[in-house]
Amino acid sequence: MKPKGVIMVEQAVFRAIADPTRREIMGLLSTRDMNLNEIANNFDMTRPAVAKHLRVLRDGRLISVRQHGRERIHSLTPETLKTVADWLSYYDQFWDDKLSNLKRAVEADND
Repeated sequence: MKPKGVIMVEQAVFRAIADPTRREIMGLLSTRDMNLNEIANNFDMTRPAVAKHLRVLRDGRLISVRQHGRERIHSLTPETLKTVADWLSYYDQFWDDKLSNLKRAVEADND
């Protein structure tokens, strides 16, 4: 059961952003849409390896793919990152509250 107000973020999103190569691909796509070759040219790995990374990003809904003639164009989908940020902000507030309560308790003991 999720705490009230907490947005559930799919495991696929965290799997996608866990890898530094995929985060780098997202950085590239934040500047412009690219096809597989354009993305692969930025890495020292095979095109099939880059394609696997793209598939994981697509499964996590962090990128979208559209057909443009014979090419498949990859685009960043920033809305999904907003969901992750919202989820993380809940826990950020949670820990801020817990630490504030601890501080008050320690200060009360010292009085």
